[in-house]
Amino acid sequence: MDMIRGGCRIKICGLSRTEDIEAVNRAQPDFAGFVFAKSRRQVDGSWAGVLRRALDPQIQAVGVFVNAPVGDILRLADSGTIQMIQLHGDEDEAYVGEVKRRLDAPVIKAVRVRSASDILRAEAMPCDYLLLDTYAGAQYGGSGQMFDWEMIPPLKKPYFLAGGISEENAWRAISRGPYALDVSSAVETDGKKDPEKIYRMVLTVRKAAR
Repeated sequence: MDMIRGGCRIKICGLSRTEDIEAVNRAQPDFAGFVFAKSRRQVDGSWAGVLRRALDPQIQAVGVFVNAPVGDILRLADSGTIQMIQLHGDEDEAYVGEVKRRLDAPVIKAVRVRSASDILRAEAMPCDYLLLDTYAGAQYGGSGQMFDWEMIPPLKKPYFLAGGISEENAWRAISRGPYALDVSSAVETDGKKDPEKIYRMVLTVRKAAR
């Protein structure tokens, strides 16, 4: 059964197994995230290529990077492994600009939110989207914790909302007006992607976004 597309979109991040790909192919989120940074969900380029080839071509593959050499990103994009770039580290305006100059692919810049000013500074970067995530000290993401969504200022750029989003609060998250929700730990059981949780999460977002 295919989900209805439209309204707020959804990204399932941290896919690393063939079983994960089978689950998202069934649930049909808009985006699938492959983490290339150091993480328990990390994949390398060759395995990500295998997963991408098994992924429904309608689902956009997003590569998640933390302070990576630009050349690594270019190789993964040129090979067709990823269609969008998510920069989740300390990348500055010059870095984002270089990626945009050298690569014809949308760029998402993640912000670990501590204040509205953090978000507004990131919005000034030459990225296509923002991703608003929870600040968790030295951790670059994947904390599974929410931040205070009331801190989100009016934005001109579309943004992905991440950090502690679940089936229970998806409706409230969508009411903040994000372009997409970004989910990882909420659709896991014992640290692995759970096909039924993925399916229910996508269905919840589709219903809420209508």
